[in-house]
Amino acid sequence: MEQLATFGAGCFWGVEALFAAQQGVKSTSVGYMGGHTKDVDYNAICKGDTGHAEVVQITFDDNVIDYSQLLQIFWQNHNPTTPNQQGPDFGTQYRSVVFFHTQNQQQNAIDMSQKLTDSGSFRAPIVTIIEAASHYYIAEDYHQQYLSKRGKSSCSF
Repeated sequence: MEQLATFGAGCFWGVEALFAAQQGVKSTSVGYMGGHTKDVDYNAICKGDTGHAEVVQITFDDNVIDYSQLLQIFWQNHNPTTPNQQGPDFGTQYRSVVFFHTQNQQQNAIDMSQKLTDSGSFRAPIVTIIEAASHYYIAEDYHQQYLSKRGKSSCSF
């Protein structure tokens, strides 16, 4: 059955490429979620006052890849201990966030975050925000599949 997942883990170009490469992921798009303004665009996001995060929205077949596997990929491929920062990118739009679409997704995210905390997998506390999905604003066309269009699989140039 097809489901949605939405994650923010820094610049959405690399996050999208990572998830798009997973078997069972049917489609990805990048956009903005979690803010307090309407009709948001990239320029507004970069100013840092909309409250939105850069996110990747994933449509996946849970018969092939389940939500827990997507969560594992999410937590293994960014630093969930740095508030509002991933690598050289700073600002609230780069925060670590799981936007859940169902109560089951919420519980899975909470459980996995706690398991990672208890295991000591990270040297600092996990600051990933887990919140209900809100309105999704799809990003401008030039951001969609940005790396793929340029023959890249990651942001490492």
